[in-house]
Amino acid sequence: MVTAVAVTVVTKLRRGDAAMFRQRVLKSIHLASTVWFVVCVGYIFVLGLHQAGVRWWVVFSLSGHGALVVFLLISLYLFAIYRGISSSQKEPIEHPLTSTAYYKMFYIITPFLGGLAGCVEMIGVSRVSQFLSGIALGTLGATFLVWVIVDPVAGLLEVLLPPASRKHRAERIAAARAEREKKQREHERLLAELLAKEELDVCRWQDVLKPQAERLAGLLTAEKIDFQDAEREAVDIGAGAWRTGGLACMRALRNMAIEISRQNNPGKTIVDYVTIWWDGIGNWRSPSIREVVSSGGRIS
Repeated sequence: MVTAVAVTVVTKLRRGDAAMFRQRVLKSIHLASTVWFVVCVGYIFVLGLHQAGVRWWVVFSLSGHGALVVFLLISLYLFAIYRGISSSQKEPIEHPLTSTAYYKMFYIITPFLGGLAGCVEMIGVSRVSQFLSGIALGTLGATFLVWVIVDPVAGLLEVLLPPASRKHRAERIAAARAEREKKQREHERLLAELLAKEELDVCRWQDVLKPQAERLAGLLTAEKIDFQDAEREAVDIGAGAWRTGGLACMRALRNMAIEISRQNNPGKTIVDYVTIWWDGIGNWRSPSIREVVSSGGRIS
């Protein structure tokens, strides 16, 4: 029994190693074919400018900028294609053709096949420049045909035409949507629990915070105020609220103080010095849970 399990594990490991080796080989061949493609495009670019009568120093200058553009485009292409041909991105059920190893190999060696076709077409040509131009044009034409036209069309057809592909794709999209909705509901449930807990804490703190709120209200509405002494006393009150219940307790205390100030001084403008006095206590500047919810989770 133990021997059978050990053999099974070794076989799976070997299969995994073989798959990784094949993937590395595919990437290496793909990199080589991409370099070949870039070389052919550069050759066509330089040859075209030279045939147009442009001086060599201008040709090399322009080809340098062109090489940079081609390099950036190829970099974007490599990112897209490595994601596209990986098994994690293409479901074999939805892509019965383009997910196979044979198609991937054909796809990545297309520049070489195009160059070979151009080489065969140029057999018998005596001029070296014309021979190389034929190879480069064959590479460019075959690569454009397969990478830009054939591959997207094949990928679209194999998803839309087979019933099994359409069914699997619809099920996958529905499952992904259901998972997103589940996470959203869980997120909303957690936020609702936090809000309910905050409301309960505020109700529980009413009697405890009322004396401190009245002291803060007195500081805010005093006719003559020593800002240093007022700030020192307000900081002590805020630090105590922070130790009692954190940010929620501080906000509840500040709101109670503002409300008491307005009730005791109707018609008088109340300046919210508390927000300034408490700057630096805990995470006083952080938004409350209610503000995060009202803004859709975005903190500005």
